[in-house]
Amino acid sequence: MTVATSRHLTPASPEPAGVDNRLVVGGAALTWRSLPTPTLPDPVAVLAHSAVHALTAARQHAVHGTELLLSTASRVDAAMRTELLAAGFTVSVLDDDGVHPSAPARPRAAEPGRLWLLTSGSTGRPKRVGHTLDTLTTVRADQPDRTWLCPYAPGTYAWWQVVTLSLTQPGQHLVVVEPDELDDWPTVAATQGVDAASGTPTFWRRTLYRDAEALARVPLRQITLGGEPVDQAILDQLREVFPTARISWIYASSEVGASIVVHDGRAGFPVDWLDRETPGRPTLSVRDDELVVTSPYHGAGLAGPIRTGDRVQVLDGRVLITGRLDSDEINVGGSKVSAGLVRGVLTGHPAVAWARVTGRRAPVLGRMVVAEVVLAAADPSGADTGVPDEAALVRWCADRLPEHAVPRRIRVLTDIPVKETLKSDV
Repeated sequence: MTVATSRHLTPASPEPAGVDNRLVVGGAALTWRSLPTPTLPDPVAVLAHSAVHALTAARQHAVHGTELLLSTASRVDAAMRTELLAAGFTVSVLDDDGVHPSAPARPRAAEPGRLWLLTSGSTGRPKRVGHTLDTLTTVRADQPDRTWLCPYAPGTYAWWQVVTLSLTQPGQHLVVVEPDELDDWPTVAATQGVDAASGTPTFWRRTLYRDAEALARVPLRQITLGGEPVDQAILDQLREVFPTARISWIYASSEVGASIVVHDGRAGFPVDWLDRETPGRPTLSVRDDELVVTSPYHGAGLAGPIRTGDRVQVLDGRVLITGRLDSDEINVGGSKVSAGLVRGVLTGHPAVAWARVTGRRAPVLGRMVVAEVVLAAADPSGADTGVPDEAALVRWCADRLPEHAVPRRIRVLTDIPVKETLKSDV
């Protein structure tokens, strides 16, 4: 996937280049051109009732340049709604009955072409980050025809990445999965001819855990992962199911855009990418174990080096992104433990489908490492992977980790937890 800049669609632009691409939403076949054309306030914060309403708002922005913040209603609580109204947005619910606006007390002039994203809120309350279609559209080179699956919540950075691809390029069709279809998405995808799909590691792990055979029936040629740390275990599991597909992982955020793209099937990126300056491409560096990115795809007002809040470790010539700085490091009796690396050891066990690693208060040491796991379903080939108990998993970790990093408690869950963002908040 080539990362490059795109042209900006100004107010009253003609329809975007992908206007006749096929869209499948809730089983209904549409195109960008056939979407409804409501009149939206400007500036507007659209709370989309469903995927088709979110796509409608995206197309309206592409054509008219309306200043737009797009989200689902569940991501905008009462405090955020008040904050948006105070910032001069008309907060509008968009549903089958039309546009239902709540006007701000002090209206303001719109900023033409501005798109606003809400961050995931992983480090606190969600923040607004400004973009345009130009900075959100990162794939500009000609692409082979694809039918993409889009499982993301409307208005998130990952959602815009898939949507802008379909908006701006002919032959990039879109099958949108609503939340109530997530558990059965492989059936929908196989029926609709999906051959490219983007999702978080949690999204892929849940699918493999729930029905790997159904997933294998989807004719995927492109698999993309992002939004969470990507470890070797999930890459290897997907490669086993799809030996000929291109499997890519992407590091991207609302603040710095799509900054790292890796296609070699390995977790992390080569250490020689650090501090490499190439015109038009992000520059990656590490400061105090934190990933720092200088990106041409940054949000408004975020030029220059941006400290991402993500912790990295260099192992065997690869730079591994292990998790958030505020949650990845566990101090056990003065020794630092990376929760992400312990998680990687646990998910490397053939019978573990998912793991979460945290710290818990403990006498003397201050903190100890604990974990939750979901065990994989039986191997359909009949191979005996063994169903480990807590003691067996502790021994597995003890053989691969220093003593202070071994989990002291491991709890088994019956399903992989997931948030609206398709993350497990690890």
